[in-house]
Amino acid sequence: MNVETLDTIKTVVFEKTESLLDVEMHYCPGCGHSVTHRLIAEVIDELGIVEETIGVAPVGCSVFAYNYIGVDFSEAAHGRASAAATGIKRVFPEKYVFSYQGDGDLAAIGTGETIHTCNRGENILIIFINNGIYGMTGGQMAPTTLPNMKSTTSPFGRDTKSMGYPLKITDLVAQLPGTYYVTRQSVHKPLNVRRAKKAIQKGFEYQKLNKGTCFIEIVSNCPSNWKMTPVESNKWLDENMLPFYPLGDLKVPNEKEV
Repeated sequence: MNVETLDTIKTVVFEKTESLLDVEMHYCPGCGHSVTHRLIAEVIDELGIVEETIGVAPVGCSVFAYNYIGVDFSEAAHGRASAAATGIKRVFPEKYVFSYQGDGDLAAIGTGETIHTCNRGENILIIFINNGIYGMTGGQMAPTTLPNMKSTTSPFGRDTKSMGYPLKITDLVAQLPGTYYVTRQSVHKPLNVRRAKKAIQKGFEYQKLNKGTCFIEIVSNCPSNWKMTPVESNKWLDENMLPFYPLGDLKVPNEKEV
């Protein structure tokens, strides 16, 4: 087979995602934030909505999302991303609006904003990274920290008698009438990455229907604060996080509504 023939049958299997900016990422090696950023950028590119998308990033590891994804962004105060996204969407209802939030932000200081945004059925997409810990501020216990899981503020493990139980906020919002699509995914294995991307695609596409809030939880690792290598942290996620936060759809639209 000559070179000319090879050139005619060559197909592209991988290329740079245009809306993922060409800058060095600051995330720790193995962290799920970087993978999730790429998935969001891929979906925005593939849907052709770069100029029509507005993101909201609050405080925490997610705060620098605007450094990496080349769409319009607004920063929000800690916990207020869904409230800021609500305002943006109401002013620009034709835009695709999403918030990108961590567990400490969304499920602690932002619990009220999250619950009421979903209960009102605001027509936005919320992407929620759950690594069971406060990542940026030093590894403190978060609302999502597992029972007996160690953190800087629970060095002997989370004692549910004195510290309460982990908050499964995705399960809570799935019960609200204002949510349209609620799912829990992960990005620690290739198959899970593909499923997470499909979920993110649906979350953006469903905004066209104006049926309510789409909520996507991404169960992730935090190698640095878990004090593990990336490989060890993915194994720990599989063995500990996923039994407590099982993956899959919690609420899906009626086929007649799509």
